[in-house]
Amino acid sequence: MSSPRRIVVTGLGAVSALGADAEANWVAAREGVCGVAPHLFDPGAHGPEPVTLPAALVQPGFAGALEARMGRKISATLDRFALFALSAAFEALDQAGLVDHPALGRRTAVVLGHGQGGQETLEKSYERFFGQKTQRMHPTSVPKVMVSGAASAVAMQFVIHGPVFATSSACASSAHAVVQGAGLIQTGLADIAVVGGSEAIATPGSMAGWQAIHALSDTTCRPFSAGRDGMVMGEGGAVLILEEIEHAKARGATILGEYLGAGMSSDAFHITQPSLDGTQAALSGACLAGQLLDLDQVLIAAHGTGTPLNDQNEAATIRAVFGDRAGRHPVIATKSAHGHLIGGSAALQTVIALKALAAGLAPPIQGHLGADPDCDLDLVLGAARAITARHAVLNAFAFGGLNVSMAFAGPGAE
Repeated sequence: MSSPRRIVVTGLGAVSALGADAEANWVAAREGVCGVAPHLFDPGAHGPEPVTLPAALVQPGFAGALEARMGRKISATLDRFALFALSAAFEALDQAGLVDHPALGRRTAVVLGHGQGGQETLEKSYERFFGQKTQRMHPTSVPKVMVSGAASAVAMQFVIHGPVFATSSACASSAHAVVQGAGLIQTGLADIAVVGGSEAIATPGSMAGWQAIHALSDTTCRPFSAGRDGMVMGEGGAVLILEEIEHAKARGATILGEYLGAGMSSDAFHITQPSLDGTQAALSGACLAGQLLDLDQVLIAAHGTGTPLNDQNEAATIRAVFGDRAGRHPVIATKSAHGHLIGGSAALQTVIALKALAAGLAPPIQGHLGADPDCDLDLVLGAARAITARHAVLNAFAFGGLNVSMAFAGPGAE
């Protein structure tokens, strides 16, 4: 039996409240910059009173900059979540040296993850129909709402004819996308996979829904901290280029890291509450796939939402899987800087984690108020910390009990 195809990372792209590219996101996270700020969410003439809530939103002018780069107008035909994905894909493919490359034909896949798809378009359409009481919808309403709209936009922009589809599993969406893209390479259906995800659901209606389940903080995201009171909504997206290692080497690509494997599970327990058995199964699977359990130091990129139940459960999960070694592994939680991108979070956190391994620095967790005995971990606090870790494991634990953990090696770790 032939050995599994090794998969490396050859391109990274990102956009969030921390910046418009991957390097800007890394630098901001490393320097302790926080993208969370109060924002007014105004539902308009047909909705309730506006509310001000903390959120991490992409800076205005983002779409114009993307259109200038592409040389054409696209914002009228794509929802923001698709624009975020397209921007990140453009950057990642450019870094990988794949823009206009013949390899993008039929041997490249696109798999992108999103929790809800075109929420902004959906709310505007409903405002027209229910509020203004008009039957006249914008002709692009349906394709802009489609969860697969971003994957199709990337495929059309870069003329990719291989497998193209979307994954949707709440906060685990882009992690599932990475695993699925890797699987396409491992089974020989593709040599390259454009993977990641995006989200743009910081909208008045969506924020009201998240308030209704008491998930949002009134202040900021404080992962694993005493006094933490909820998550903060973010927006943006991130993309990784996965590539079969010999294919990458043959074309002289720079290797930025290696995908080592994943663990996946379903709690089958509760629609919003986590289960230790489920998250432990996912993290254990990733650590076994990446052979991480006996390493001296592993960078742990936590799901770290800042909610009381998630953080307590995730800390218990890390201690259960790593045992006595848990205290030697630095834990980061970058949602404290860029907010919770829901379907796009895992991809953005992976980009930052790979940058951290390359730099030998772990970015600090922000907003920390003090230790919580239920979250007894080696948290990176205050400022970036030098690390010796050359491997990372990343957690994405979603509503509905959909769990993914992924293992990566940094550049030069093989």
